Amino acid sequence: MSDHKVFIVAGTRPEAIKMAPVYKAMLKYDGLSPVLISTGQHREMLKQVFDWFEIKPDEDLKVMTPNQTVNQVLSRSLVGLDELISKYQPDAVLAQGDTTTVLAAALAAFNNKVSFGHVEAGLRTHTLDRPYPEEGYRQMAARVAKWHFAPTQKSVEALEAENLSGDIFKVGNTVIDALLETASRDHPPVVDSNGKDLVLITGHRRENHDKFRAVFEAFKQLASEYPEKVFVYPVHLNPNVRNLAHEVLAGVTNFKLIEPVSYPEIVSLMKQAILILTDSGGIQEEAPSLKVPLLVMRETTERQESVDAGAAKLIGTDPDKIFSEARRLLDSEVERKKMIVDQNPFGDGASALRICKIIDNSLNTPS
Repeated sequence: MSDHKVFIVAGTRPEAIKMAPVYKAMLKYDGLSPVLISTGQHREMLKQVFDWFEIKPDEDLKVMTPNQTVNQVLSRSLVGLDELISKYQPDAVLAQGDTTTVLAAALAAFNNKVSFGHVEAGLRTHTLDRPYPEEGYRQMAARVAKWHFAPTQKSVEALEAENLSGDIFKVGNTVIDALLETASRDHPPVVDSNGKDLVLITGHRRENHDKFRAVFEAFKQLASEYPEKVFVYPVHLNPNVRNLAHEVLAGVTNFKLIEPVSYPEIVSLMKQAILILTDSGGIQEEAPSLKVPLLVMRETTERQESVDAGAAKLIGTDPDKIFSEARRLLDSEVERKKMIVDQNPFGDGASALRICKIIDNSLNTPS
């Protein structure tokens, strides 16, 4: 019996991080033959991740061109994936999350009657513009999936409530596979804090762009209040974020605005931090494993599990709330320790192998 060919599709840095463990596990798995496809939605950041995990795409669609619209990215990805499906004739297509790439992969597979597996399925806010466009994309991808690989029980229940086709499996989140491998490897410090406590900040969400000035003013106030601590913000390349961050924060002596960092560097910064303020989805999943308290600067989150576990607190974007909640944790190690959990609700590091076993069993079971 020949190996079953499986497309592993990734287009952005988070996708590459979360699909790298699946690809590497599948390379070792008898009976499955993975084909790694990059759409190139985040070109340079993708290369950093692939290099770190020592993998190389078999195909690169190189979809990004200057100033193109989301629909142009979707269109080019669809056409490119359609051609590759015709070329390779895969038995299955896997993609992760809620980006333009995952929607393109789901539609390309569906239109070619190829089984689609949705990794990190079932995340929901049930508010289509929070986050936008991700909430819409993941709901649309779910409609055509044969396998829903849910990270948590809450995700399983969200999928069951939608009465979807396909089979639902709780497998944990593959980001924990990637995180544990990365955290176990040595990486030099990204920032020399001179022995001072480090507070890590990340922020880039599109729905928060009109709130960033007030948010950055809160950061400035925090840095002024705590001169003995170092605040580090890897600034997103989006000019709406970048220009404003430098305008408000560039002159603050204990506030370090640094260039975007690689995946191992962000893991290194998280390990170094005593507190993280973020609007990132991935960091909400990762921080519990690194025992770092997390304040989430969003009104809603599709990763409620970290909040329910007590490892994170949803604080929104009101500057007074950001300041008061950060101050509460910075003033008290006891309060910070209350947010450290023994077990990450998102996974145990074995998710990729579970996915391989499910796909192998399904493809070898007559329908």
